[in-house]
Amino acid sequence: MQEPISLYDRHDDTKGASTSQQRIQDDQGLGRVGKKQILKRRFGFLSILGFSCTILASWEGILSTFIISFEDGGPAGTVYSFLVVWLGTFSTFLTLSELVSMAPTSGGQYHWVSMMSPVSCQKYLSFITGWLIVIGWLGAFTSTCYLSASQIQGLVVLNHSSYIPAPWQTVLLFYAILAFAVFVNAVASTWLPKFEGFVLILHIAGFFAIIIPLLYLGSHNPAADVFGEFRNDGGFQTQGLAFMVGMTGAMFSFTGADAAVHMSEEIHNAERVVPQSILTSVLINGLLGFGMVLSTLFTMTDVTTALESPTGYPYMQVFCSATSSIGGCTVMSAIVPILVTATAVGSLASSSRMVWSFARDRGLPGWRFLSRVNSQAVPQYSILVVTVAAVLLALIILGSAAVLSDVVSLCVSSLYTSYLISASLLIWKRCTGGIRDSASHTMESLVNTPGAPLAWGPFHIRGVLGVFVNGFTVVYLTVGVFFTFWPDQMNPTASTMNWAVVGTAGTSVLSTVYYVIWARKEYTGPVVEINRD
Repeated sequence: MQEPISLYDRHDDTKGASTSQQRIQDDQGLGRVGKKQILKRRFGFLSILGFSCTILASWEGILSTFIISFEDGGPAGTVYSFLVVWLGTFSTFLTLSELVSMAPTSGGQYHWVSMMSPVSCQKYLSFITGWLIVIGWLGAFTSTCYLSASQIQGLVVLNHSSYIPAPWQTVLLFYAILAFAVFVNAVASTWLPKFEGFVLILHIAGFFAIIIPLLYLGSHNPAADVFGEFRNDGGFQTQGLAFMVGMTGAMFSFTGADAAVHMSEEIHNAERVVPQSILTSVLINGLLGFGMVLSTLFTMTDVTTALESPTGYPYMQVFCSATSSIGGCTVMSAIVPILVTATAVGSLASSSRMVWSFARDRGLPGWRFLSRVNSQAVPQYSILVVTVAAVLLALIILGSAAVLSDVVSLCVSSLYTSYLISASLLIWKRCTGGIRDSASHTMESLVNTPGAPLAWGPFHIRGVLGVFVNGFTVVYLTVGVFFTFWPDQMNPTASTMNWAVVGTAGTSVLSTVYYVIWARKEYTGPVVEINRD
């Protein structure tokens, strides 16, 4: 059993007096929530902003999942659902920012749930939340690799109309993208912050490289069609119901609010920088995503041809119609899978840190093995486990790509559920006066961990506004989780059914069985590694 250590018994590899004070403050901040500094803090504001922006990748995501919102909502539904999700995501980010400012650990939601839950259900709720995050991020990583692989095949179809994509080719492309993500995370790990900073530039430059020729060269639809035309291709009873189902497309493009949270122990001044970075990222991604939605809808003059594109992605056909050039269309379209591949790098980093953190707190089988780090303070075994799981999930493509799409849709429902549990407990605690002011505890006090007092961090929305933001977040997430389980058409067949509900419920049931049989004897919530004196 791991023994607690003194607050000042730190592992300090920082070189140079200029950064030693910041390192001491970071170690003390982590120590106040009961954790010892293990990972190296390599990220600053700009690098973690790049990380957050490219994980969200909203304009790339909205192009990748465009057909979901368009078929169950039409042009107007796509516009308005994006705005609703943007607002809901921003509210969710504000709530998560308050929580990460209180406890900036890699565990994120399961740590927050543990510190706020009633004693009677503290261990179980935290355990279930941890498993939902693990499954959610595994789905996010897998879906990202799959989207990039299928988009690359779409580019081949675009240039060679006789080419018929084969499932085994998709799997090989999937593995190539996976290998690149592993290389950056495990081999070139010290370059990860610089890589994310570079991708931030590419993320913004790529947007303008697409939108400028698209709007300049393409024909334009009337504004009345874009903002006033709805569709209900799924055959739902009402247009409003179709709108709510189609909204999941925009929700997927904003998934990943907690990516930077799971990197908290590698970020300087995390309790302030993480809230700043994720709130800035949602503003940047929202603006870019909304611009891409409007640009695509205004230049999508031949709807039938776009939706029936042999590439499988309507945006490629929209680009071709606008430029009247296969070469120009290929260059514009290729930007998307390049950036989606970069998103896979960040997804692997975030998911592996979550696995490492949950293993450190004894929530996973083989936790002694998974909680190890190498000489560069990189959780290589957690990276290995996430990679192996993704390799196995990719084999589903050989049977049916549609089944894989259902499996990876777990990322929305699972992650949204973990956000919902955390936000619900936060509003309960703040309304019952269970969180004290940050100035009321000393630097050496143990706070915001199970059994310790709760105290606000530097980022805190005060008064009625804070209650309103948390309340709106709970409502939005409740609606979001509910509709992530709906199929995209009425009377679905086995192949068109949305099986996310089975995966989410199955994860909850299996983890509950695992908890009852074994984990309740090992898992007690986040392990306190730091003494308060």
